[in-house]
Amino acid sequence: YGAVIFVGLATGILRLEIASWSEVLLQYETRLGKAVAVTGTIVREPDEREQLTHLYVQVEDELLLVTTDRFQQFSYGDVVTVSGTLEKPEPFMTDLGRTFNYPGYLRARGVNYVLPFSDVEVTEQGAGNIILTKLFAFKRTFMDALEQVVEEPMVGLGEGLLLGVKRALGSELETVFRQTGIIHIVVLSGYNVMLVVAFVMYLLGSLLPRRWQVGFGIVAITLFALLVGLGATVVRASLMAGILLVLSLTGRTYFVIRALVLAGAIMLIANPYLLAFDVGFQLSFMATLGLILLAPAIIARITWLPDWFGAREFLAATVATQIFVAPILLYQIGEFSLIAVIVNVLVLPMVPIAMLLTFITGFVGMLAPAMAMYVSVLADLSLRYIIVVATQFATVPYASVVVPPLPFFTVPLAYGLGFAYWWYRSSWSIESDDVLAGWTIVSESDIKTAGRS
Repeated sequence: YGAVIFVGLATGILRLEIASWSEVLLQYETRLGKAVAVTGTIVREPDEREQLTHLYVQVEDELLLVTTDRFQQFSYGDVVTVSGTLEKPEPFMTDLGRTFNYPGYLRARGVNYVLPFSDVEVTEQGAGNIILTKLFAFKRTFMDALEQVVEEPMVGLGEGLLLGVKRALGSELETVFRQTGIIHIVVLSGYNVMLVVAFVMYLLGSLLPRRWQVGFGIVAITLFALLVGLGATVVRASLMAGILLVLSLTGRTYFVIRALVLAGAIMLIANPYLLAFDVGFQLSFMATLGLILLAPAIIARITWLPDWFGAREFLAATVATQIFVAPILLYQIGEFSLIAVIVNVLVLPMVPIAMLLTFITGFVGMLAPAMAMYVSVLADLSLRYIIVVATQFATVPYASVVVPPLPFFTVPLAYGLGFAYWWYRSSWSIESDDVLAGWTIVSESDIKTAGRS
């Protein structure tokens, strides 16, 4: 194990060094703080915020982040001319007193330079990849149909659950979801991704032979990941689901811990900055590790709890993930929900129902808008239930706590002590099989558990 760890660290350092070679470009450094005009192509779906639109514009070999007027219309594949002042991103202070490493955050997304508050003019359309163009067009049509029949803020929540579109929630409701510990459901956690995968496999199960199911399943996972933006959590869950599908053909045991490590290694080889600067990657990885190592032991000890609507599994999963993400949450964000366990147990059983009803409503709305009005009633009720639960619990005194900034050493110290205790317990306890049970998945029916976080 020592040799493997050493080789992994050495490879990671080398990969990070190679990636750093492209951080500083002379032709941009000499133009910092000056007005520039560049022409490039929008290579990612425009990110519309409350007041601004963020555009990722590829200019020759460099990716620039451009911010511009929220009310201008842009699409993936547009060729644009951008006029603005070239800058390097700077860290800033969050509302909770944390210094946000904005340069590192953008570096993990391939961006080293920004053009804030720029004038952008579209000079050509349709220069992007044809598959992505069609996917994003379908997404926009679907969202338009959904927004015609479901009112705010329910439609914003539905788009977040199904497509990871968080902007429509609004800052007030987003704060409520963060305080109650369920913000993960609207940023496309692995749980949402696995629900989509399980639904696709269920549909294909009665129509196609096994090999065809796996092939179409992998294609569906890939298209869905592209559709929702290839966030770190989505990529991690998609890789693990793909590994599970491939292994299901061979009949070999699916070792969840190995799949998690493999998925993480693939992602870090492709983008080494994720480990240091992408909080989503950090939280997703640790939450999944909590499900693997701790959730089975918790389930084995709460057999007294009635398993209505999967309450026992949701409780164990929430407790395990909250424990494993707490050090990162407290260090990076500074806020921790004290009622997350209760709210997640009440909300998570409704999530797959709300996702399905939202999908049906949007799909019917694209084909028969008049009929979608009737279907939307059920979607509205399921989404409204989640919002009401979150809103009511957010009013509970001390629903969440905010801690002062912590030094970095507290994070490895907390995880070091936690893993030492876990290893000690699993090495001598006669019930250690309960602790280790989550290391493997031997049946396809466990597919959702593989990506619950």
